[in-house]
Amino acid sequence: MLKTLFAAALLVSLPTLAHAADISGVPRIRDGDQIQIGSTRIRLGGIDAPSTDQLCLNTKGERWTCGVAARDELIKHVGSKSWTCHTRSVDRRGRTIARCEVDGEDIQKWLVTNGWALAFTRISHDYEADEKVAREAKAGMWQGAFIAPWDWRVRNKKTAVLGATKPPENAKAILLASASGAVAPSPDCTIKGNVNSSGECIFHQPTSRWYAKIEMKISKGTRWFCSVEEAEAAGCRETRR
Repeated sequence: MLKTLFAAALLVSLPTLAHAADISGVPRIRDGDQIQIGSTRIRLGGIDAPSTDQLCLNTKGERWTCGVAARDELIKHVGSKSWTCHTRSVDRRGRTIARCEVDGEDIQKWLVTNGWALAFTRISHDYEADEKVAREAKAGMWQGAFIAPWDWRVRNKKTAVLGATKPPENAKAILLASASGAVAPSPDCTIKGNVNSSGECIFHQPTSRWYAKIEMKISKGTRWFCSVEEAEAAGCRETRR
């Protein structure tokens, strides 16, 4: 009898649970594949977009802020509209993994087709065909040379350089150094991160008393961040003085 009652109660609750899985609202767009609706941080599933401090090369071999461009193009396209995100899971950082749509349009598909993100085939093959379309059209990042976002986060001298055209000989050196170069990758990315003598990652906003003294060099383990949230997500804490 108890089992029957429990099963009946579960069936009644299913519509509520299904409804709760959808998150709707106008988002705050953090970068090409991360948004926030209300207090919920959402990672767009099945794709990987460049971080806002990632740089790419254009058709002339010049550096450009492809990560900022991916975020800004997404904002321009649907940033002011209400999104509906269908929850799939929660990752180790506490972010909700979801497939999102706006007025029936698959946002992940739009990002990949326009070259602002790649199909994250380790997780899903849903957007593989869309990536091929972007590559052939030399759209977004595919116009020149870049490092796949998942490789860029753990990049080293063996990291592959992608692009629809053959990258210049110095492409790898430029792309590997982007986040740790002497100059901030964009006006949006001016928070400095360094590692102290105890191996702890510390970030400094421009108002920090130590900000000007921190020399940005790859060899010193420094890097630029575009927001406090990004620095904290990377495991850094703000300087205490």
